[in-house]
Amino acid sequence: MSRRDRKPLAKSRPQADRAKGPAKGFAKGASPFRGKKQGERPVGKPPRFTEPRREKPSYVAAEPEKTKAEPPLPTKVQTVVVTADENNMRVDRFLEARFPGLSFSHIQRIVRKGELRVNGKRADSKDRLEEGQSVRIPPLRLDAPKGAGALSEAATKTLQALKEMTLYEDADVLVLNKPAGLAVQGGSGITRNVDQMLEVMRDAKGQKPRLVHRLDRETSGCLLVAKTRFAATALTGSFRHRSARKIYWALVAGVPKPKQGRISTYLAKEESEEDSIMRVAKHGDEGASHAVTYYAVVETSAQKLAWVSLKPVTGRTHQLRAHMAHIDHAIVGDPKYFNKENWDLPGGLQNRLHLLARRLVIPHPRGGVIDVSAPLPPHMLQSWNLLGLEHDRFDPIENAPEE
Repeated sequence: MSRRDRKPLAKSRPQADRAKGPAKGFAKGASPFRGKKQGERPVGKPPRFTEPRREKPSYVAAEPEKTKAEPPLPTKVQTVVVTADENNMRVDRFLEARFPGLSFSHIQRIVRKGELRVNGKRADSKDRLEEGQSVRIPPLRLDAPKGAGALSEAATKTLQALKEMTLYEDADVLVLNKPAGLAVQGGSGITRNVDQMLEVMRDAKGQKPRLVHRLDRETSGCLLVAKTRFAATALTGSFRHRSARKIYWALVAGVPKPKQGRISTYLAKEESEEDSIMRVAKHGDEGASHAVTYYAVVETSAQKLAWVSLKPVTGRTHQLRAHMAHIDHAIVGDPKYFNKENWDLPGGLQNRLHLLARRLVIPHPRGGVIDVSAPLPPHMLQSWNLLGLEHDRFDPIENAPEE
């Protein structure tokens, strides 16, 4: 990996600057975003960005706060009401947000056994909740701690693999550079995943680090993990209230016009016997959720390919992949959404998903900001080199609005 590749994106604007409003080129309420119908892209020529890139620290510390008490897990049956912030949240993610100490396997177990009920009825972990619904929650527990002792050879290798993936770590937070091809959680046909690997990091109390968000199996880059229940609660809240900023890089077919814009649609899951995908839906369709993505072209290779930077405002399943396919610029190597006919992959490029969770900026649970960038994975670095793309260019998505 070249030294230039590890160079982070441009330094975030100071809080005082952000308070003044969106930056020039993505002005809120002004052209190119005014008066567009749902699902349409803006028109108009965006301004050029020439601001130089600057180095920045990965973590800007603030004055340490006193440790907040972690919410206890319920020891008896309780009924809670879904709040407005939790509207349209999946059942499993609702439980993770309310009780960060729970393991994924324990959540699946209580849902599968019917111990969790929504308005008195059994629920599936993928069902989405509505504001005002009553959720019956059974007694919960943390996974029992494993006995102290030396790690096995396999566990030692797993721990080393996690260390090699680590981009940032402190007592509360871990940011991993997840490689493409490694699943985040278990599922049908998956034998190795990040959630399972984190078992080797259980502390003396038996608590293991918890996933705060997810990436698709073939997407590489920044994956946030909470090492304590306190951190899990704070970080999950940051995602729920959209105070976390995520930036992705992708290689797409063709060159989007205009070169900077906003994609706004509704997305709904479409199930089939063999697979499921997210389709563009209409407002009011069953299971449809609003999804917003800002995009900006960073550099092009002739008119056949473009390196785009993406900022998702919402966090829907496959949102970036579905949105880029929707504007007819599907992500190269996407097995689900690449639908361009008579399009040949340029020689030397690997037919793998070219999508990187490039950068994550999120408030630290104890004050300050975590700002971490991931390098291009090997197959994308190879493509950048073959196409002559300069991976340390200024990223124009930096100035996109936060909503």
